[in-house]
Amino acid sequence: MKALLVLEDGFCMTGELFAGKGEVYGEVVFSTGMSGYQEMITDPSYCGQILTFTYPLIGNYGICPGDNESALPRTPAVLVKENCLKPHNRRARESLASFLEKHGILGVEGIDTRTLTLHLRRHGTMKGVISSETLDPEELQKKLHSYPGIAGTDLVKHVTTSTNYTWNLREDCPELPEKADASASSSEPHVVVVDLGTKYSILRSLTGRGARVTVVPAGTTPEDIKALEPDGILLSNGPGDPSALDYLTNGIKELLGWRPIMGICLGHQLLGRAMGINTFKLTFGHRGVNHPVKNHTNDRVLITTQNHGFCLSKESPLPGNTRLTHTSLFDHTIEGMQNPDWNFFSVQFHPEASPGTHDGSELFDAFYQDLL
Repeated sequence: MKALLVLEDGFCMTGELFAGKGEVYGEVVFSTGMSGYQEMITDPSYCGQILTFTYPLIGNYGICPGDNESALPRTPAVLVKENCLKPHNRRARESLASFLEKHGILGVEGIDTRTLTLHLRRHGTMKGVISSETLDPEELQKKLHSYPGIAGTDLVKHVTTSTNYTWNLREDCPELPEKADASASSSEPHVVVVDLGTKYSILRSLTGRGARVTVVPAGTTPEDIKALEPDGILLSNGPGDPSALDYLTNGIKELLGWRPIMGICLGHQLLGRAMGINTFKLTFGHRGVNHPVKNHTNDRVLITTQNHGFCLSKESPLPGNTRLTHTSLFDHTIEGMQNPDWNFFSVQFHPEASPGTHDGSELFDAFYQDLL
């Protein structure tokens, strides 16, 4: 069955469905990763985004238990050049097509993804619609005009947990409060993770170092967080426009300096906004597993995993004793900051590195040491 992709500027492409059916809207973005498609598809940061893979063959190692970054796929549609029909991997339990079909996610192959990527690089990421129901480009473009896009939209409310839960390292999956792990030692450092769209690998990175982890909804008040008596707080990654989340930045202000805080991706951006630093939308964002970042504290270059479309502005002065710790070697945007007086540090990239390299994982070591 054919499917038609139409962008807001009129650019269109035709492909063939290999999973799902219907009509979905989103911001069309691309990722340059050669592997890690399962992690990206289940990463809550891709909520509201139609995900294009530049690598031509996707699905060749299937879908593997334990590799998800959240309970469900978060992207509404996946665009690939070629879907692998016969994945080969001893760990795989199903194909990419089966996984997407099961969750009602559109999968489209036969798209010239590199041409699409070049178009997005030249003109920027933009709103798009992909449909197997309407194959008239003009009609789809008219429909697309009514789609608001993700700028100014709160997407966190669609991916955050609805209730507190503890992370059980032994089962490597989240547990609801009524099944909480009673054997967890109270002597372990306790971290509260504010779930803006957290990835499971962040939780694994914390528990793997010995921390006891409680995950809370994004809108949890500072008073309720303090009542949990954590030794530290982590503000997670998540989707969308940080300027739509001022209701969260007000709470972050009340937590600054109370306990050590680590911010990742959207958490990093919200820390910046809490201190009065503006954010802006990047032309085509940073999404991939090979982004070089300069660490100014030791003059090392890290190869990082990234997934974001918004960034802190260098035009805004850094408040107080805040200093820049990391910058992108692609476009010199802010990738990290630290304030010893307010006891926080944050990074724009993903130090949990799943998918991607392990550069930056020492940041979790530093955070864990702050908890002791």
